[in-house]
Amino acid sequence: MALSRPSMRRLTSLRPSNLRPCTSFLQPRLIRRPSGVSWVPQRFTHSDITQQLREEWSSYNHFPQASSANQFVNGQTVTVHGFLSQRRISSKKLIFANVQVDNGPSIQVVSHSEPGDESNPPPGHEAHLALRALPLHSPVAVTGTVVSQKGDRDLSASSQRDIPGSFPKGVTHLEISLQNIQPLNAFPKDIIVSKGVQFPPSARHLQIRFDEALQARIRARPKIGHELRKSLTDLNFTEVETPILFKSTPEGAREFLVPTRRAGLAYALPQSPQQYKQILMSSGIRGYYQFARCFRDEDLRADRQPEFTQLDLEMSFATGQDVMRTVESIMKDLMKSLNSQFELVQSDTKERYPVPRRTPPSSDPSSNPWPVSDKPFPRITYEEAMSRFGVDKPDTRIPFEITPNVPLPESFTSMISPLPSPTIDTFLFTPTTTTTTSSSPSIRDTTTFIHTFLSTLPPALFSLNPNGQPAALIIDTSKPLMGLSPLSHSGFETITNLYPSLTSGDVIFFQARPPTPFSGGSTALGQIRTLLYSSAVTSGFLPPSHQFNFLWVQNFPMFTPNTETDPGQGGRSGFSATHHPFTAPLTDADVELMVTNPLAARADHYDLVLNGVELGGGSRRIHTAKMQEYVFREILKMSDKGVKQFSHLLEALRAGCPPHAGFALGFDRLCAVLTGTDSVRDVIAFPKSMKGEDLTVRSPGKITSEELGTYHLAFRPKEEKKKE
Repeated sequence: MALSRPSMRRLTSLRPSNLRPCTSFLQPRLIRRPSGVSWVPQRFTHSDITQQLREEWSSYNHFPQASSANQFVNGQTVTVHGFLSQRRISSKKLIFANVQVDNGPSIQVVSHSEPGDESNPPPGHEAHLALRALPLHSPVAVTGTVVSQKGDRDLSASSQRDIPGSFPKGVTHLEISLQNIQPLNAFPKDIIVSKGVQFPPSARHLQIRFDEALQARIRARPKIGHELRKSLTDLNFTEVETPILFKSTPEGAREFLVPTRRAGLAYALPQSPQQYKQILMSSGIRGYYQFARCFRDEDLRADRQPEFTQLDLEMSFATGQDVMRTVESIMKDLMKSLNSQFELVQSDTKERYPVPRRTPPSSDPSSNPWPVSDKPFPRITYEEAMSRFGVDKPDTRIPFEITPNVPLPESFTSMISPLPSPTIDTFLFTPTTTTTTSSSPSIRDTTTFIHTFLSTLPPALFSLNPNGQPAALIIDTSKPLMGLSPLSHSGFETITNLYPSLTSGDVIFFQARPPTPFSGGSTALGQIRTLLYSSAVTSGFLPPSHQFNFLWVQNFPMFTPNTETDPGQGGRSGFSATHHPFTAPLTDADVELMVTNPLAARADHYDLVLNGVELGGGSRRIHTAKMQEYVFREILKMSDKGVKQFSHLLEALRAGCPPHAGFALGFDRLCAVLTGTDSVRDVIAFPKSMKGEDLTVRSPGKITSEELGTYHLAFRPKEEKKKE
């Protein structure tokens, strides 16, 4: 529906010098303040709700329907809806503008108008003036004639959809000659938009709208989910939704409680659907999956949110090997699909993100953005991961590995560690310049980089490291012992035998640790290795790698000593299940070790790692009630009350539950890694802050006294808190 001539004249009477968004009535206004964009309520009187406001609302509320894909034919009149994103005024007669549409082609609008008699303007003159006057970024309905189309248009019947707002498949660019333009709202002047603008978290809607990379990742996310769902459906898995309102059970992480109006009773939001999916295995569901919302009250970081999504799956009559093969299959299907739909582009700031593919993918699978290999993913044990990489989620793109337990003289080890008989681990770092002017940086540049790197390490790895600070020696062939004099002659011989091709500028890192078996997720040198790689790439001392290196890490310890921050299962044993208490032991020998030396027992537990990011983990489960209860009571030393919390699961296992195994894939993390970002916040529309707050809507909110009464809650007196 086009604007009436009187309405259009009122619009075109507004010039850029006096054009003002409608914020003087009921519409809230965004005001630029030092802290960012904020909302200020507007005062109005009854007299403000006048004919002018009704006419304005009518002009915004009634607009022509968008054209469908089959109507986009050269010479045909069409209507598109979108945002007026750019405008180039070549002259009074000629204007070019871009209209931004969601999931559609780029659209250029061309308006050409000859000046005429004001009482009888030529056709299109009012639209020409309106295009010139409208505020950029306003939503508009544009009607015009299709002038040209670019791209490889799909002419099949399935692509010629008769759905308003659709565009022809394969068309990447449209040029439309303007006939009419209707504003559907006005973008306010006080919101300043510039290239690379960063809006505060409270204006997340603006960041999504004007941040091309963020918008691209949010669009790619459902495509990734669709492909995973399709692969599992093709494998005859059944999607089953499990409840969000669960109950509190000691699986390992802190939970969010949901109070009820029944005094003393509360739900708990699920850490994962773990217990429900095991019950489904006893229900006769052969293969289960769902995209599950999970909740954990944990300390937050870049790759962790208090609420997150995981692709959860479970298979009955299956082993861990069966699950790993299935996960590999769906991941390879996903990579192939991404290559066919997207390509990775790089912004001016070197940020990589996916955009819809405009050229066919390469026939060589290894040269596509998401390379696919027919070979199985590599597999290593937890011990090997900790020994070679110093972390249980290694990034195998890093071009140097750790050499563990290097024998060095006490004269050197006593300088770098207070431990009486430490184990010394090392790795060799060879800087490589990323410029075309030289093959390697100078020793002076390398020395400066290493000093800066060490000085910026977290205190826990440097000044507060109880095992001693890391040491770095830079090779200089012009010096005695190539700069390795602190090692003495015997240490020099050990190192040169270990690294026979040392050259000037190479750097050897040393780190001490206690001579005990590996435990936990990383060693100090493992963390330093990861941080050094990131810093070297950022500083130009190593080239960036855009590979996607999948890796299975398996055979984790079945149990881990308790810590103050991990509640575990609340037993009296002093340790907790590393994965969760439903994980099966790896072998019969590990069943014996559960009794004699629990911390030495290994679990049939496997993690999938991609470029140093743990995408997910899974395990073969304990599927008999007797063994599960034995682990609860005799190994973890849980109380009767603690075991009773799992009575529903024990009953399901007792009912002839088949052997089963499963996996949980961190969907947010997967989307982040595949779309070129380190933070899950970049693939979540409205993420929580590091304090667990949603700054867009300002949650969580304060509890009122009425709500406390409704849910039988009360604040603890300050005196009681002080006593504790």
